Amino acid sequence: MAHLTGVTITLITSQTLLATSVYPNLNGVGGAGQLETVIGALTTIVLIVAVLMTLVCAATWAVASAHGNYRTATRARTGMLVALGAAALDGGGITWLNFLLHIGPTL
Repeated sequence: MAHLTGVTITLITSQTLLATSVYPNLNGVGGAGQLETVIGALTTIVLIVAVLMTLVCAATWAVASAHGNYRTATRARTGMLVALGAAALDGGGITWLNFLLHIGPTL
């Protein structure tokens, strides 16, 4: 289950030309098959927390703005932007991980 790109090593001496492709052996690590499940569970938790934080911060921002409390409104807006950034980074991380796990030769 070598999913990462291999490295081609070329050794040129005065008498021989040696080219070898080297790939990581992910089967040598115990529990490597469960890594994808664990990462999927963690990203699900991050997305759920980010969505809940976005809802709470948006409601707080609306109520604080309506009551004229601009300091709380600014902090709620900052919290909402941080939550949206975390959700975007988590989604991007899922995409990046899928890209890295599915490139290279499959055995």
